[in-house]
Amino acid sequence: MNEMYALVTGASRGVGKSIALALAREGAHVFINSHASYPELKEVQTAIETEGKGTSTLLPGDVSDPTEVAAMFDEIDRHCDGLNVLVNNAGIAYSGLLMEMSDASWQKIIDTDLSSVFYCCRSALPKMISKGQGKIINISSIWGREGASCEAAYSAAKAGVDGLTKALAKEVAASNIQVNALSLGVIDTSMNGNLDEEEKEALRQQIPADRFGTTEEIARMVVELVHAPSYLTGQVIGIDGGF
Repeated sequence: MNEMYALVTGASRGVGKSIALALAREGAHVFINSHASYPELKEVQTAIETEGKGTSTLLPGDVSDPTEVAAMFDEIDRHCDGLNVLVNNAGIAYSGLLMEMSDASWQKIIDTDLSSVFYCCRSALPKMISKGQGKIINISSIWGREGASCEAAYSAAKAGVDGLTKALAKEVAASNIQVNALSLGVIDTSMNGNLDEEEKEALRQQIPADRFGTTEEIARMVVELVHAPSYLTGQVIGIDGGF
């Protein structure tokens, strides 16, 4: 890719921030998105500018809302003729008993963690198909495969991301667009901040690698997928320390 334009959703912190920085280091122009963390998003842009290897555009918006996603892509179109890379990273978690979960909480998880992937893919694909190339990378979770107690909605949403990834890859393969997902294990981010030290230790003991993953490791895998052969598509790749 001579000129790379990438969108990273949920880029204000954690995994998304590391992915945005890594793509910028590859010389990409990165559209960095967040819904409610504008000051942190601005800090990511400052870090990109300071390194001076790539460039960025702030793209605030709620990716769980199709109207806002459409507006985001209108802004992208003002800067370039479509994306080369789409990284669907935005996500939220919910911990609690299913029977105590409200309709609103269920819908918020599904909209943010699954529907947002659909909205962003739908908006990115026309230009990718027109250009005959593109990489879509969805950030999923091992809980989509294994299921997590007290995280039924999150697990269901990530299972949906895995299914969407495999199906969409078949749909757009003839257009030279690759769609893959990274199925993350336990990563050292604020999303695990609700766990106390005893819970973290118990979780760590289940991981053969004997540690949580780092956001930088996930970012490195995203870069690898960006540059991977076009024959690699439709895969849900585990990066979970052997979990």
